Amino acid sequence: MKSTRKQEIINIAARLFKERGFNAVSMRDIALAMDMKAASLYNHISGKQEILATLILEVAEEFINKMNSIASETSTPLQKIKKVIEVHIDITVNYSEHIATLNNDWIHLEGDALKSVVKMREDYEENFRNIIKQGISEKQIKPQHPEVILFSILSTLRNLYLWNEKRGKMDVNVLKKDMVSVLINGII
Repeated sequence: MKSTRKQEIINIAARLFKERGFNAVSMRDIALAMDMKAASLYNHISGKQEILATLILEVAEEFINKMNSIASETSTPLQKIKKVIEVHIDITVNYSEHIATLNNDWIHLEGDALKSVVKMREDYEENFRNIIKQGISEKQIKPQHPEVILFSILSTLRNLYLWNEKRGKMDVNVLKKDMVSVLINGII
């Protein structure tokens, strides 16, 4: 992540949004956490909506770019699912505060940012769904409803930031190995 004043503001806001929720954080709170005057924030950013859109879109784009790359590979569906899980873990570990905002506060987005996030989420899920369906059709995955498999894996991954933080942040390699094993062995 680039280290500009704007990025510092976004990172501080992400932490505050995670702790309190988007609606409970004011620009004054962000300025106070940055040890600057609220009016000075506006030299770098137009307001909370820009902060929210920037931090959510940054992470959402990371997810969708990685998913598009994995989906276009020629590897097996199980290899793709393993990579999706590992990528999700990497992004969660690297952007845990952003993930909290992406999961909890995306509904506060407005206009084009909201449309973009909803589209990226739908595309991500559709790519994942197609990988699962391919795995079922190739008999690599049990013939279970693809939506149940999708929901089970994504629910686990979307809440990983909470669980991992509560557990004292496990080693990322152990997390990848064990989560991949548990999530995939449950579907093959």
